Amino acid sequence: MSDHPEAARRVRAYAHRGGTEVAPENTMASFAHAWSLGYVDLETDVRATRDGVAVVMHDATLDRTTDRSGTIRDMTWADVARARVGGTEGVPRLDDLLAAFPLARVNLDVKESAAIAPLADAVRRAGAERRVCITSFSRSRLRAARRCLPVGVATAAHPPEVLRAMLLVRAGRPVTFGPGVRLQVPMRVLGEPGRLRTDLLSAARAAGIPVDVWTVNDRPTMETLLDRGVDGIMTDRPVLLREVLLERGRWDPQRTSAEKQDPA
Repeated sequence: MSDHPEAARRVRAYAHRGGTEVAPENTMASFAHAWSLGYVDLETDVRATRDGVAVVMHDATLDRTTDRSGTIRDMTWADVARARVGGTEGVPRLDDLLAAFPLARVNLDVKESAAIAPLADAVRRAGAERRVCITSFSRSRLRAARRCLPVGVATAAHPPEVLRAMLLVRAGRPVTFGPGVRLQVPMRVLGEPGRLRTDLLSAARAAGIPVDVWTVNDRPTMETLLDRGVDGIMTDRPVLLREVLLERGRWDPQRTSAEKQDPA
C-alpha cells in the first residue's frame, strides 16, 4: 500500500520513441523493451516515403539515426528498408508497429503533411482507431488528420489550442476542447519544476481534460509532476519512470483495460 494520496489515480506512462536505454529510438527493439517493462502507452513519430508508406521516424532524413543518408519523402520504402538505425535495427513501418503491439495505445506525432493519408490508412487497416492518439506541432496538419480519421479518434491539442487554453486560464474563464482531445505540453509550458505553474493543470482537471507532459527524463521533475496531478508523462527513460511509479504505488501497466481496448 502506498503512502501517497494520489495512488488511486491512474497515470499514463509513455515510452517516448520507445525509449533509448537499451535500443535505438523508434525501433521495434525499443518498443519491445518498453512493452516488456509493462508499458501500454508508446509514443512515436510518423513520416511517409515517396511511394506512400507510413514509417516510424522522427527526423526528415536518415542521416542522424541510421547508417544511410537521404530525405525520407524523396525515397521509396525499398530504399528506406535498407537503412539500419544505430547500425542494427530496421526502420519500422507503422503497419508493422500497430500489428506487433495490438494491445498498445500509440501516440502518433504526424511530422509532415504527406504522412497524413498513409497514417490514416495504416490506422484503419489495423482497426486501431480506438487506441491511437494523433498529435502534431502543426495546426494545419492536425486539422487535416482529424478530417481523415473517424470522429472520436483521440487527438492532442495543437500549439494554438494550447495557447488559447493558457489565455483562457489567465482570463479566469473555463478551458474547453472538442471530444477526445488531450492536452499534451512540453515542460517549458509549465515552467521550471521548482516554480511549476499549476493554474493550467487545475483548469484542465476541472474541465476533465487529461494533461500529458513531455519529455521528462529526470526523477525530481517526474516526482514534481506526479505531485501536481498530471495525467501522463512521456520519457526516454522508461526504466526510471517505471521505478518512480512503482515506489509511489502508481505503476499500473493497465494490461486489463488495454485487452478490453478501453480508450479512456
